[in-house]
Amino acid sequence: MAHPSPSFQPLYLQIKMLVEKGLEEGDWQPGEPIPSEAELAARYEVSQGTVRKAIDVLAAAKLVVRRQGKGTFVATHTEEKTAPFRFLHIRADDGRDETLVSHLLDVRRGKAGVEAARLLALKAGDAVIVLTRVLAFGEEPVIFEDLTLPGFLFRGLTRARTEAHSGSIYGFFETEFGVRMVKAKERLRAVAADAESARALGVPAGHPLLAIERVAYTYGERPVELRRGLVATRRHHYYNELG
Repeated sequence: MAHPSPSFQPLYLQIKMLVEKGLEEGDWQPGEPIPSEAELAARYEVSQGTVRKAIDVLAAAKLVVRRQGKGTFVATHTEEKTAPFRFLHIRADDGRDETLVSHLLDVRRGKAGVEAARLLALKAGDAVIVLTRVLAFGEEPVIFEDLTLPGFLFRGLTRARTEAHSGSIYGFFETEFGVRMVKAKERLRAVAADAESARALGVPAGHPLLAIERVAYTYGERPVELRRGLVATRRHHYYNELG
């Protein structure tokens, strides 16, 4: 092959990694088409079947989207109909679809503590931006959360700029700052509501809440968001599909 590629992996995974590197480096922007399978096969000097298997893996990871008769496009948070729910696994107990509304409470600048720095691959004391908000399902406040972001990636992020954006917060990060979230890891545990979260969620202090800590990653397994949310499970639950 003319292009350098990782060794000791099936060829289609090597091609997958090369295409993903192109996505990371901005060769193709969110929403734009990537080259056809024939073009990629010629570029990397492999068969179209190998490229097709590589694209299958990227599509399964939701990094690209196939459109019948049109080609394969870079996935984007701005056009995903279920964008708010790609990483958000809270659902109503009765299964009904609900309108998700974000109420931004604060945007502030600070310095990364030891734990946040570790999770975001920063140094303690590095600049971060913290967004505090409440997510309501319909009119019911359900999630009280802080989003901690590396300051160097989100220069110019302000409360006014955040509130002026319509759509998902990840769509905002993608279109305004060029940061696309492609995967996330979560940890869950039970906690009791403190005074601040109780007030935000309309529950008594000490009320049981579900705490969700999520680290979201962009290309290359780079952590770019630490999200800590407290969930009131009066009429909602955590839902995830496995396998």
